[in-house]
Amino acid sequence: MSVDDQPEPDAPAGGEDSDLSAKLFGRWETVEIEYNDPSTKRYITVTPVAHTAGRHASKQFQKSEISIVERFINRLMQTEDNTGKKQQTLNLVRDAFELVHERTDENPIQVLVTAVENAAPREETVRLKYGGISVPKAVDVAPQRRVDQALKFLAEGVQNASFKSPTSAEEAIANQLVGAAQGDVGTYAVSQKEEKERVAAAAR
Repeated sequence: MSVDDQPEPDAPAGGEDSDLSAKLFGRWETVEIEYNDPSTKRYITVTPVAHTAGRHASKQFQKSEISIVERFINRLMQTEDNTGKKQQTLNLVRDAFELVHERTDENPIQVLVTAVENAAPREETVRLKYGGISVPKAVDVAPQRRVDQALKFLAEGVQNASFKSPTSAEEAIANQLVGAAQGDVGTYAVSQKEEKERVAAAAR
């Protein structure tokens, strides 16, 4: 059996039918996910695979083919203390999904997708130079960058809430996801999105 023929991690072996029936972490359905934002739908991929071993890392723009859950896990690792701890971070997200389900009685994958949509800024500012003078200018954010920014804000919110804090990482992840999915401005990710759009509105 070649490397290409081996089954995906966290997914059962078999044909297309078995892949469609697979569940993330063996529990959460990855079908019938609702998307409220048509612009980012193409860049929010949901699959039952939570660890692809970096097979898309060397391909430009292929990150959007990776599951949004794995992209969130990877984003959580981008701190000085957690770099490379994929299995540990994956376990934290698995436990956080259980907390999300207990609080909302919804599929945690759906909560994550909604949280990303609500935390994705639609406008931001760039610096343009006119005769040596930098002037801020409001621009629309590309859909792929919107998803990237949303994941960044969610991960930063988790880091800020759990670092040197009695709040556990699982609790912090659940708080950020549930708050962002509900559009709570008190959540770090949503507040950052609102701040970016406010600054952009002033620079129009």
